[in-house]
Amino acid sequence: MHKFITALLLAATLAPAQTKRPMTFEDMMHMKRLGSTAVSPDGKWLGYSVTSVNLDQNTKTTELWLQPIAGGDPIKLAVAQPGDDGLQFSLDNKRILFTSSREGGQQVWLADFDSATGATSNLKKLTTIATEADNAKWSPDGKFIVFTSAVYPDCPVMTEADATAGNKCNADRDAALASSKVKAQIFTHLLYRHWNHFTGDKRSHLFLVAVDSQIVRDLTPNDPHDVPPFSLEGGGGFAISPDSKELAFTENLDEEPAISTNADIFTLDLTNPAAKPVKVSTSKGGDFNPAYSPDGKYLAWRSQLRPGYESDKFRLLLYDRAAKTTKDLLPKFTKWVDEFVWSANSKWIFVAAGSEGGTALYSVGLEGDRYSPIIGEAPKDEPLSGQNLLGEFNGLYAMPSDKGLLVAVQMKVDRPAEVVRIDPSPTIVEGRDAKGRFGECCLVADVYRLTHLNDALLAQLDQAPLESFWFPAADGTKVQGFLIKPPAFDPNKKYPVKFLIHGGPQGAWGDSWSYRWNAELFAANGYVVVMINPGGSTGYGQAFVDRVNGDWGGKPFTDLMTGLTYTEQHYPFIDKTRECALGASYGGYMANWVLGHTNRFKCIVSHDGMFNAESAFGSTEEDWFNIWEFKGHPWDYYGKPDSENPFRKWSPSLSAKNFKTPTLVIHSQLDYRLDVSEGYQLFDTLQLLHVPSKMLYFPDEGHWVLKPQNSQLWWKTVNDWVDQWTKPKEQGQ
Repeated sequence: MHKFITALLLAATLAPAQTKRPMTFEDMMHMKRLGSTAVSPDGKWLGYSVTSVNLDQNTKTTELWLQPIAGGDPIKLAVAQPGDDGLQFSLDNKRILFTSSREGGQQVWLADFDSATGATSNLKKLTTIATEADNAKWSPDGKFIVFTSAVYPDCPVMTEADATAGNKCNADRDAALASSKVKAQIFTHLLYRHWNHFTGDKRSHLFLVAVDSQIVRDLTPNDPHDVPPFSLEGGGGFAISPDSKELAFTENLDEEPAISTNADIFTLDLTNPAAKPVKVSTSKGGDFNPAYSPDGKYLAWRSQLRPGYESDKFRLLLYDRAAKTTKDLLPKFTKWVDEFVWSANSKWIFVAAGSEGGTALYSVGLEGDRYSPIIGEAPKDEPLSGQNLLGEFNGLYAMPSDKGLLVAVQMKVDRPAEVVRIDPSPTIVEGRDAKGRFGECCLVADVYRLTHLNDALLAQLDQAPLESFWFPAADGTKVQGFLIKPPAFDPNKKYPVKFLIHGGPQGAWGDSWSYRWNAELFAANGYVVVMINPGGSTGYGQAFVDRVNGDWGGKPFTDLMTGLTYTEQHYPFIDKTRECALGASYGGYMANWVLGHTNRFKCIVSHDGMFNAESAFGSTEEDWFNIWEFKGHPWDYYGKPDSENPFRKWSPSLSAKNFKTPTLVIHSQLDYRLDVSEGYQLFDTLQLLHVPSKMLYFPDEGHWVLKPQNSQLWWKTVNDWVDQWTKPKEQGQ
């Protein structure tokens, strides 16, 4: 592998010197986007999907690839076609599965796999379920596959004895709905719409399909709930025990899911078709991502304590299957457990946790609250990551080795996602003990990049690294911010500023790539980009996250303004007379709050922001969010002064008399998180107040703008608006 990397570097060294240029939107659309990943159980192969964008055709196409982990060129999966995804290896390394829509609806397909060469053959379609199949996973014994499909719960149950009637019922119901001239719907419950779609009468169920007989069985028959619950991260939310006899899955059984975050972990005996699910979690908050230890002794999952709070601390719980006892593995750990994976020998768990704008990795022992940070030192022939594994990590895979090798997805602010191999030192040194004391620090790891999806294009682009700074908030709390300089930066010049405000509010800026709010692309046309992680941001401990609760326009606003003032005072190249504030979601709310509480900006961009907190309460789909953040319901505060009513105290609409800053409003029809009416109300108010304003409306997008040509219009409209108000006319034209 080192020889392969060295050859690449040598070729780059001998190539003619190339003048770098600013990144364009078209460059970003040309970049290959890493998607799903998988590692063969023998540790020899990396499987992954890559999405390519055709801007002219307004399309995105996914392809499946294989690559030797020891080093070598990637090869396309021979039996796959464009659009296929979800590659998974069987435990014996002899077969693969993936999902494909090549014959209409998406189904599970199988093929033989030769681990020695990467060759695939004997392709066949496994499922023919009318409601399509997704999130397919092999059973460890290779005899069956579990997948998800959205069905009508009142249709006949699909069983091993008879799946025909249920399949036909679902197909007929879908056909009748599609052909009906009446498109009206009747609602009898909340959460009738979610994220960007109306939920309808279907519910996600878990299914088992036998590989040899192709017989299908509904594992959650007649269940009126979604199994698993909706998740933006996707995935099936389930795991199969190493002996293939038990299934663990996530489900929320609360009567009103619109006000509940209490998803629980259930287990199901797969050897008995009459078995009922057994709840094994006890937390009143959310429980997610069950994973069995390879030796089958334990089941681990991520858990939250407080009900109704989707941004409570994510803990790592360990369930002893024999003793039926549960314990918190990291009671003194202050960060969120964002992701975890078992080591191949079941002796420890690797954890990824957001930390100060990046991701920290830890090796966690099973004895309780003992963990060792993994510190990255890239090999000298490929200076990739530097200390602390900078960047954002996810998609962890433990390699089949007692040495604790890892494969993960890494991205940085100036580089889209790539797959890396992380090789910790062979000696597990002391980590944190039960009293919170550290021993000899850390595990030192070499980090090797396995994929090189965009090297040639990135080599042409002038992208500044992310710079971090810290400052004291008004109350003395330490707050972190970030800065990116424009291409061809000249320290003797003065530059306008794009001040980005993140969403959430429990989110964070950091060393991470985005195709929607790309900090490097914001800087590319001559701007300094400033990003602050105010109270409510993740990666700084739960107390800092809770800093935003019930105080949306309070400390987070002062944190942002104090941070911007700090940059103006400490970076002389910033022109504080030419600054524009831009935010989406909670960032859009804060942009609206800024509009009514300061005139320091030349312009504002408000994307999908909350304008009227009371109307937003009645039009959002996840009621638990506003109930938690605003400490109740609007009617709980009727008759009380505005100063005691969070829905009015923190509503940007009530500061409209102060609106003066030119504002671009962006909102989409299919945004059910913050209804499009919030954007309409803001634009209406600005127009009536004669504040310079413009509205960009997307009838076919949700909370995120995802279609390529819509994204192109978004970037052009936003950049033109900022240029109009922050650059001299001769520069902005």
